[in-house]
Amino acid sequence: MKKHVISLMVSLVLCGTSTSIFAEKIALVGGRLIDGTAENLIRNSVILVDEGIIQQVGSVDTLQVPQGYKVVSTEGHDLLPGLWESHAHIQLTGHADYVHWQAKYKDRFADEIMPASLVQLLLAGVTSVRDLGAPLEDTQIIKAKLAKNEIPGPSLYASGPFLQWQVRDWEKSYRWAVKDKSDAVKKVNQLADAGMDIVKLIDQDDMPREVAEAIVQQAHKRGMKVVAHSHKPDEIRRGIEIGVDNFEHTGLTTAPGYPEDVLTAIKERTGTGMFKGLLFWTPTVEGLWSYQDTVKNPEHLDNTCWHRGLKPDTIADIQQSIKKPGHLGYTQLVPLRKPTLKHKIEQLKETGVVMLVGTDVGIPMKFHCQTTWHEMALWVDDFGFDPIETIRAATYWPAVMMGVQDKYGSVTPGKVADIIAVRGDVLKYMNLLQHVDLVMKDGVIYKQNGQVIEEALKR
Repeated sequence: MKKHVISLMVSLVLCGTSTSIFAEKIALVGGRLIDGTAENLIRNSVILVDEGIIQQVGSVDTLQVPQGYKVVSTEGHDLLPGLWESHAHIQLTGHADYVHWQAKYKDRFADEIMPASLVQLLLAGVTSVRDLGAPLEDTQIIKAKLAKNEIPGPSLYASGPFLQWQVRDWEKSYRWAVKDKSDAVKKVNQLADAGMDIVKLIDQDDMPREVAEAIVQQAHKRGMKVVAHSHKPDEIRRGIEIGVDNFEHTGLTTAPGYPEDVLTAIKERTGTGMFKGLLFWTPTVEGLWSYQDTVKNPEHLDNTCWHRGLKPDTIADIQQSIKKPGHLGYTQLVPLRKPTLKHKIEQLKETGVVMLVGTDVGIPMKFHCQTTWHEMALWVDDFGFDPIETIRAATYWPAVMMGVQDKYGSVTPGKVADIIAVRGDVLKYMNLLQHVDLVMKDGVIYKQNGQVIEEALKR
C-alpha cells in the first residue's frame, strides 16, 4: 500500500468522528462523486477545499491530500453539488390561509419567517434558492443579512414582488400592478435598483402586449432574468412572444394537455436556443401529484423539521390551518388535475425545454425542510426522468439559468464549495436525499454525519 494512502487512512480514523469543522482547508475523501457535469462519476473521490473554493478534484489513487488539510471521510456516500430550489416562497411556510398570513405575519417576515425558511432549506441540502414573490423591503433586509453572514442560508436569488396587471388589496405588499408601458419600466428599475435578480411576471396575457414586452426588455437591459407563470395557454403564448427566460408550473388546470400551437411555439423557441438563449421550465409538479396521498396519510406534516426558527404561536397557527388537508379550498381541484400531469410532462420533455427542479415550497403543506427531495424523487420514480439529469436539473442547469455557472452548479475546481453528501446510492434511490448527511456551503460544514453543527449556524 502506498505511503500516502496509509497516512490518509490514519487521518480518516482520527477525523471521521469530528462534530465541529471550521478548518479553512478541508478534504472530503472516499465517496462517489456525481459532480453535476456530463463527466463520468468518480469513485473514492478526493475534493480539496480551501477558503470556500474547490481547489482540486480527483480520487485517492490520483490526488494526495496535502499537509494542513482537515480530512473528512465520505466513505459510503454519494457526493453532489449543493441543490438548487428553483421555485420557493420564503415568506410563506405552509399555512393554508394566505389572507390571514399576510395580515398577521407581515411584521415577522424579515425577523422570523424568512430566516427560518432559509436555514431549513440549507440543512436539507439546498445551497441556492430562487425566491419568487415577497415584499421588497423584507427581501432587501434578508439579502443584506445573508451578505453579512448574520443569518445562515443558501445563496439567494430573489424577485421581490410579482409584476402583474391587477392586484387585490390584501396582496399589494408582495404583488405590484403595472398600469402601462412607462410604469413597467419604472417598476423593473425599482426592483433592479433594490438588488433583485429576477422579475416574476404573471397574467402576462391580461396585459397589453407592449406592457408585458417592456417588462421583459427592461429586465434584460438591467441584467435580470424573467420567470413567468404558465397556468394558461395564452400566458405561454405571450411569454414566448416577448422572450421570457423560464416558465413556472405545469398549469392548464384540468385540460388534458398543451394545445398543439403552444407546443409548436415552444419548439420553435427551443430550436433557436443557441441564439436566443435556452428556454427553461420549472414544472413544480410533486405537490399536485402527491396531494391525495397526503390526505390519506398526512403524517409527514408532523415532522418537526419545519419548526426550526419559528415561534411556538407561529407553529400552532400553521398546524391548525392544515389539520384537515382534504378540506382546504386551495386544493379541491387537484384530484382532477392529477390525471393530466404525466401527459403534460411528456409533452414538455419532447419540446426541448430545459427543466429545473422547483417545488413552490411555502404554499399550503409544503415545508422548506422536506420539499426539494420530494420533487426529485417523483421525477425519477413516477415520471421516468433519468437520475443524473434530475440531479443536473437541481444543480448545474439552475446555475446556467441564472448565469452563475462559473461559480456554482458543479463540484469542479474553481467553483464555490457548495457540496452535499448522502449515505447510499442516490442514483438508485433518489429519496435518500430526504436524509442529507453532510452539507457544506461556501466551504463551511453546517451538517455532518446527519447532525446539525449548531456552532456553524451561529458563526
